Amino acid sequence: MILVLKSDAFDEGGEIPPKYTCEGANVSPGLYWQGLPEGTESLVLIVDDPDAPDPAAPRMVWDHWILYNLPPTAAGLAEGVGVAALPTGCVAGLNSWGHTDYGGPCPPSGRHRYFHRLYALDTGLPTELGNPTKNDLLLAMEDHILAYTALVGTYRKLGDRF
Repeated sequence: MILVLKSDAFDEGGEIPPKYTCEGANVSPGLYWQGLPEGTESLVLIVDDPDAPDPAAPRMVWDHWILYNLPPTAAGLAEGVGVAALPTGCVAGLNSWGHTDYGGPCPPSGRHRYFHRLYALDTGLPTELGNPTKNDLLLAMEDHILAYTALVGTYRKLGDRF
């Protein structure tokens, strides 16, 4: 099987509805996956925007949501799941705002891409990582990735559409 990540909120390459952004309720979209490879011990989810601050001249990657040690028995995440309701064992890392909760798309200008990246790992990561940044998490994951997939959505602020 091939690892697949999907959402009922938007299709691959499609527009993320305002509900999931700073212009709406700013809740996480529901996500679900299938096709975990044999030997998967944990999952990592990273949501980021490589087009910050301006897609015409990107200068950084903005991290929106970082989760690790998602159990392989979880088939997804419900819409609007907060840190307190994450599956048992799952830990949230720090996003670019310095928070552990989901932070929805809020581009200052232009249409940005939002990568929802799911990694299947052959191990659980040490809880001593605490609430790591994305870079710390990527270092800890090194040499443990069994499979990877991404779901990309786009968003442009409502007032920036004309």
